[in-house]
Amino acid sequence: MKLSLGRARGPLTALALALTALTASVAPAAASAAPSAAPPAVPSAASAAAEGARTTAVSRGWNDYSCKPSAAHPRPVVLVHGTLGNSVDNWLGLAPYLVARGYCVFSFDYGQLPGVPLFHGLGPIADSAKQLSAYVDRVLAATGRPKADLVGHSQGGMMPRQYLKFLGGAAKVGALVGIAPDNHGTTLSGLTKLLNYFPGAADAIGHFTPGLTDQVAGSAFLNRLNAGGDTVPGVRYTVIASKYDEVVTPYRSQFLSGPDVRNVLLQDLCPVDLSEHLAIGLTDRLAFHETANALDPAHATPTTCFS
Repeated sequence: MKLSLGRARGPLTALALALTALTASVAPAAASAAPSAAPPAVPSAASAAAEGARTTAVSRGWNDYSCKPSAAHPRPVVLVHGTLGNSVDNWLGLAPYLVARGYCVFSFDYGQLPGVPLFHGLGPIADSAKQLSAYVDRVLAATGRPKADLVGHSQGGMMPRQYLKFLGGAAKVGALVGIAPDNHGTTLSGLTKLLNYFPGAADAIGHFTPGLTDQVAGSAFLNRLNAGGDTVPGVRYTVIASKYDEVVTPYRSQFLSGPDVRNVLLQDLCPVDLSEHLAIGLTDRLAFHETANALDPAHATPTTCFS
């Protein structure tokens, strides 16, 4: 029997909080808005934080638009944060790791909601893909290169597939590396099924934060994205997943099918790796090593527990 919204306010609140955690990628001490080539207007109270975030990124070597890719790493790398993340906090580990290995690295914010600084990736995913398209064009213009590589965490590993498939991105991208991406949506360990018991709940959540409901397994957005196959020709795909992922469930739904796809389960490389959804993107050195391998497969080295 379905429950009314009035009687179900407590359970519905819990579900909404769970959906808010969907593909979250916020570092524990996040306190900065993220840099972008053309940052959206932010509340004046956040202006100083935004400027500080830009300074943080550049001082650590990424979002440096004077960087020119080397012969060893000829494509710039664009990092795509996850839901509730931003382009600094999501990448305080991986961005410097790649910079130290000679890559030109860039990051941007997408999916912003009006009046909500810091926590992004909540807008319609189809619109976020358009923001990615514009940002890649800016990076290619700045670096003088015809193609970039994309690395995304959570929603950031799935959303670029919309760009590749429907917005001409395949002609501008060499590789897509998804770290814990929700390529086929998530059930949140079954919690999303509770929406069926609260008439109007899905519509309400989708109205205010469409980026969340777009990621629920079986959503209209994901059905369109995955219709006709997971991949497009000309792009190399890598998925890096953990069996302990508690946000994108079941974890094997992260994997892609198609040519030029490599699906990696961290526990196959190191059984004692306990990283869950956040750690795999923020701190896991095995995931970082596999990302570097995916970006430069000609010089890949084995990933082990000691990587």
